[in-house]
Amino acid sequence: MQIRLELSLLWASLCHSYLIYCILNSTPLMLPARHALNATLMAASVGGMVPYMLDPSYTTGMTCLGSVSALSAVMAAHEPYISDSLALILSLYPPIGGADMPVVITVLNSYSGWALCAEGFLLNNNLLTIVGALIGSSGAILSYIMCVAMNRSLANVILGGYGTSSTGTGKPMEITGTHTEVNVEQTVDMIKEAHNIIITPGYGLCAAKAQYPIAELVKLLTEAGKKVRFGIHPVAGRMPGQLNVLLAEAGVPYDIVLEMEEINEDFPETDLVLVIGANDTVNSAAQEDPNSIIAGMPVLEVWKAKQVIVMKRSLGVGYAAVDNPIFYKPNTAMLLGDAKKTCDTLQAKVRETQSQ
Repeated sequence: MQIRLELSLLWASLCHSYLIYCILNSTPLMLPARHALNATLMAASVGGMVPYMLDPSYTTGMTCLGSVSALSAVMAAHEPYISDSLALILSLYPPIGGADMPVVITVLNSYSGWALCAEGFLLNNNLLTIVGALIGSSGAILSYIMCVAMNRSLANVILGGYGTSSTGTGKPMEITGTHTEVNVEQTVDMIKEAHNIIITPGYGLCAAKAQYPIAELVKLLTEAGKKVRFGIHPVAGRMPGQLNVLLAEAGVPYDIVLEMEEINEDFPETDLVLVIGANDTVNSAAQEDPNSIIAGMPVLEVWKAKQVIVMKRSLGVGYAAVDNPIFYKPNTAMLLGDAKKTCDTLQAKVRETQSQ
């Protein structure tokens, strides 16, 4: 059991890595009768244990273990990012979209820990029991944190559900209006005029590895007497704590990196918010549209600031595939382009301005 869970975890981790580097598609694949298929495979796996427990012969044991492992592989090895032909024969994960894959990985981590704990009991090995319990509980805690941050239940994620527990049954709100674009020079002017600045990074910053120019920018602005802080969403960057680690690695002081609950009430008094590579975690539809699939999800309320600059590659949607109304609000400007190049240019322009 431990080996099968570890192989499942390895496969899920590899596919998630392919998703991060945009090698595979993150769109969930909804197979017909998927729950019935999974239930049948699960029943067959449980049934394969019966002759294994009753017949002590080596041949029967290996046959049962091989059969159950093959059924488990069919259920657990599938991801929504592999080819459509393979997706027809593998069934468990196709409905799970790319944004939910971190939850799947932490759940599998938890499973492997409890399997190791059970193995420790069977072998009367205290070390295996303790280590397994630590791994299992840490994976369960991480899964819980991410589900709460998305206003989703674990069953909703694992069974391929879509929408939060607060999603209504009506038609989602239609977003109208036009967006405003700015260039780097205009952004620098806005930064010069602002005294209280909050930066809300997301997955785009992680993918572009833009934490170093941002850390340098923060240092320049702090030396200029501006108040600069970071607002971190619990699932920003696809894993809890990922952005905290990246910012710490770049030398950003710990005391200016705040969690969502600590900084949300400060946005109305903020002069400027820089949204870097974030989308769903700052989507106002979570509060403004009761029929949105992210309705009720806790988000960073960046749109309440006096001015917002969103730095993204395009106006495209995030992993939840929901349009973001803040792109079209009158106090929001879009600085489109690659996050790393844009941050490098922005940092250089600010340094040039301050040296004059």
